[in-house]
Order: sequence, then structure tokens, then C-alpha cells
Amino acid sequence: MATKRKNENFLRQFRDEQSKELKQLTAAQFMEIWSHYDTDGNGFIEGHELDDLLRELASSVNLTDVGPELIPDSVLHELKECFLEAYDENADGKIEIGELAEILPTEENFLLLFRKDNPLESSVDFMKVWKEFDIDCSGYIEADELKQFIKTLLEKRKGGKAYEPIREEKLIEYTDTILQIFDTNGDGKLQFSEMTKLLPVKENFLLRPIFKGYASITSQDLDRVFQLYDKDRNDIIEEEELDGFVNDLIQLVKKDYDNEDLQQFKRSLLNGCDVNRDKKISKAELKMILLSLSA
Repeated sequence: MATKRKNENFLRQFRDEQSKELKQLTAAQFMEIWSHYDTDGNGFIEGHELDDLLRELASSVNLTDVGPELIPDSVLHELKECFLEAYDENADGKIEIGELAEILPTEENFLLLFRKDNPLESSVDFMKVWKEFDIDCSGYIEADELKQFIKTLLEKRKGGKAYEPIREEKLIEYTDTILQIFDTNGDGKLQFSEMTKLLPVKENFLLRPIFKGYASITSQDLDRVFQLYDKDRNDIIEEEELDGFVNDLIQLVKKDYDNEDLQQFKRSLLNGCDVNRDKKISKAELKMILLSLSA
């Protein structure tokens, strides 16, 4: 791993000496840059971290160690506004890992892992993917399972077009890098909350304002939510549909959670709302849950 001497511009080592352009980064180099600027390890480059990134990005075109502090604050402020407008897709004033992957010249296959133009429709779809790759049903996506997931994901995002198969050493590199990025508790595997960051859902419908502070839920609201989870249209939310619903519910109260948390939350939910004790959720039972959310 490259080291940075005091007052040395970290990004300059990644620029071509002749053209001054940033060279294409490997997954390992991308991770090195991310870790360097995400100093608090919270999964975002924000505040002074973003200031440091922008100062060094702008000043790294100089071959000599011109200090990034020479960029005036007024220039930095304007640069930051333009930068966030162009790359901060969710307008939260921070740079996420996928947004940085769009900014830096990252190798194509690795960049494809962070594409957000085709997110999953719902947490039900997420649960289907989870169960497909959690082969040993451990409640975690471990390194070998993650490697297979990455291979499958890249094949899908290539659009079915013919392309050169991804080399095994690259798959291992991607797997190691993804674990470094998303395995926040450092246990060498991905739990539910970590995997949702890699495989985002289009929207958690339960976060919509209509479910906060309202005394009643309209029949139209109820139908929309029920149809979102009742994928097979059998008028019951069950199995992975129920797991998807619980996954969305738990995100209202917890940021970090694993399979054990999910199952415990599901048991509590069914104990309180599953009137006929069939371990499924009917539309009437769903209405009880939604009303409790809005209370």
C-alpha cells in the first residue's frame, strides 16, 4: 500500500506524469483512496474529508508538492457546490462509495458493481437474492458466496452480451475489496444490513411520510403496500415476502442488523399481529401493523 509523507498530495501518485490525467484504478487502488479520505470509516466522504479530497484532487495536477491549502476557501466552496451537484445523486451533501466509483476512473467491471440505474424493486426481491447466495443458510454471505454473487451480478450487468470471462484473481480481488468496504464489523462476511448497501432496493415504501403521524390508512394506501409485498398475488404475505416486509420494518429502527435480529423482529411481529397464528400476514393484519406505525 502506498504511503503518504507529510504534506504530500496523496492523489498525485495516481496521475500519469505526462498527461496529468488520473490513471485507471484497480479495485485495490480504489479502496486505498476511499480508506484514505473516509478517515472516520463511517461509509461517507463528508465535511472536512470532502474538503481534503477536493483540495488534493485539484492540486494533484502539479508535479511539485504545492500544498492543497493554497486553494482559497472561496474557490473550494464553489468547487464543492459544482462537485456535489454533478455527483451527489441523492443530494445528501456526502459522497458514497458508489458515487466515488463514478468520479474516479475505475476499471469497468469493478464500476459495474456500484451501478444504481437498475435497483431491486423491493426487499422481497432482495430476500430472493439473499437466499440464492446464502447457500449454507448461515444467515451471512461469506467470502466464497460473495465471490459467486459478484460473478453473477457482473454477468447480469453486462447485459447478456458476450464478453471475456472475469479472471479468478480479479474475482478474489473484488471480493476482498467489497468486504473491506461493506463489512463494517470486520467479521469477514456480510450481514443483512451490510448487504443492502451493496444491493440497494429502489425504495423502502414504509419510510414514506404517509405512515407517520396519520390516524388512519386509506384503503388505497393499504392496497399499494400489500401489492408491493404480495408478489405471487395469493392475498397473503408469506415466506420471503414476509422476510422482505420485516427487512423494511427493521430499517425503521435499526441501521445495523443481522439474520438473528431479523428473525427475532419477525417473531415479535407475528406474536403481536398474526391473529390466526398461521405465520403469515393477511391484509387485515397488515392494516394493524401500518396503523401502529402511524400512531
